[in-house]
Amino acid sequence: MRARRTGIRRHAACAAALLSLAGLLAACTQRTEGGFQGYVEGDYQYVAPSIGGRLDHLSVRRGDTIAAGVPLFALEAEDETELERQAGGQLNAALAQLQDLKSGKRPVELDVVRAQLAQATTARQRSAKQLERDEEQFSIGAISQQQLDDSRAADSSNAERVRELGSQLESARLPARGDQVRAQSAQVAAARAALAQAAWRRAQKSVASTQAGFVVDTLFREGEWVAAGSPVVEVLPPGNVKVRFFVPEDVIGALKPGARLRIRCDGCPASVEATITYVATESEYTPPVIYSNDTRGKLVFMVEGHPAPEAASSLHPGQPVAVVLE
Repeated sequence: MRARRTGIRRHAACAAALLSLAGLLAACTQRTEGGFQGYVEGDYQYVAPSIGGRLDHLSVRRGDTIAAGVPLFALEAEDETELERQAGGQLNAALAQLQDLKSGKRPVELDVVRAQLAQATTARQRSAKQLERDEEQFSIGAISQQQLDDSRAADSSNAERVRELGSQLESARLPARGDQVRAQSAQVAAARAALAQAAWRRAQKSVASTQAGFVVDTLFREGEWVAAGSPVVEVLPPGNVKVRFFVPEDVIGALKPGARLRIRCDGCPASVEATITYVATESEYTPPVIYSNDTRGKLVFMVEGHPAPEAASSLHPGQPVAVVLE
């Protein structure tokens, strides 16, 4: 509502200025010692958040002069901060899992396998000696064939157990298979993207100025809900201040963008230099269908000029000025 009221006030002011200028149109379109009549206008910058939320803090006030990069306002960001923290934790977990896959088993797990291998090796050594004695005993008929077969089976089982644990130890020292590492790497990339998105959303809740300028108005109060894309601060950068004036038909042909102007106004300490940036291609106030030799003198064309940003601070939108062509 405040934005709408501000727009209505501004349009009403501009309309009043145009009406007053229309009354002087006959004088405006004549070359005089004071130049052509015109007025100051501004291209306003409406700063809005890309994400909606409650206005938590308004850092500027109407009438402030600000530099580029100055914080303007901040919306509540508790949910976005929590989501960013959660995304950071998920990324850390994914990175740890990837590192674990690349490095193989942990040292403690390797120690367990080594201990099992040592026990199996000792058992194999005992079973090998027992088999050697039983073969000697069997050769002199001291033991049966069954007892010899049992000794051979025990020694073979112990030998197989040593080979199994040796393979486990070698495998435990190796990293995970390539497809597992690639899959986990994809999980890390997704977690990193989620963190970047969460950080971006949180950053959108705090808005700073992109240009230096003058704070024309603030359109919300702290505590009010701001929809995404709704302007909160209205700023007028010095480079967006311009002068509009109107010239007759016999002058418009000599004006080109880049030509120099001098602007005079009541209360200005000195004339302000400006550069023509736009020359209208169509006339105003007189419809083309009634052009005649009697009405051609009433045709006017709008021209816009921009002063240097450092000189624009002495000009104010709506202010009447006199423009002298150079």
